[in-house]
Amino acid sequence: MVLQSTGDVLFYIANDIPIYKYGIIVALACLAGVITAYFLYKNFYSKSLAEKIWDFSAYSLIGGILGARLYFCLLNFSYYSEHPLEILDIRGGGLSIHGGLLLGIFLLIVFANKYKLGILKVLDVFACGTAIAQSIGRWGNFFNSEAFGSPTNLPWKLYIPVEHRPLEFISVEYYHPTFLYESILDLCIFFILLSVIKKISYKCSGIAFFAYLMLYGAVRFLIEQVRIDSALNVFGVPIAQIVSVIMFIVGVAGICILYKKSKQSI
Repeated sequence: MVLQSTGDVLFYIANDIPIYKYGIIVALACLAGVITAYFLYKNFYSKSLAEKIWDFSAYSLIGGILGARLYFCLLNFSYYSEHPLEILDIRGGGLSIHGGLLLGIFLLIVFANKYKLGILKVLDVFACGTAIAQSIGRWGNFFNSEAFGSPTNLPWKLYIPVEHRPLEFISVEYYHPTFLYESILDLCIFFILLSVIKKISYKCSGIAFFAYLMLYGAVRFLIEQVRIDSALNVFGVPIAQIVSVIMFIVGVAGICILYKKSKQSI
């Protein structure tokens, strides 16, 4: 089975304005994430306060997308410093999940505190929503022929057009579909977090959020072993792996702290 994109443009408006598949998929992913967070908060925390999730979700999503874009541009500073007008053009791709998480989490903390929803509760449900959003959103990379891995001849190989291939692999046609690997693993994270919220988080808020940091940190670290498109390396190590290790450590530390607090309260 060979995976091959059918192109990045879904259709045109007025014959000359392109609507990209990447943008549509990102929009659907964000919507799925917010709907998931809303229903989880409504079913496991508070029905009366759940409607407030809709009040600030748009701001958090916009902030997360801006954070993801700015982070991506900073990692590719040499290019965007010469093409500053392209910073605002996200229709064709160029978002980094780590940047989106940083600003998105900050805004969720601000809004959760403002609306008295419980910071850890909001982070829990949005962690689950983020996992399903990432699983969907990774397919945007497929249509953009980006975020792929090293050359391979496995049965599930991904064909990459010449214009999207790295110069050192310009004659190589097939690569690891790392977007697919991460999409599947993010879906697994979603189901794990869903189970955590159902069985544990209502007793100890924050477990699902820190579990997400730990699980996604591990997944992204492994995926980066295969990807070949690191925007920045620090002493030969992809920056995404470094950030993923930090996420994993914070996740483990957070779970340990919450566990100790729950034991002390018994």
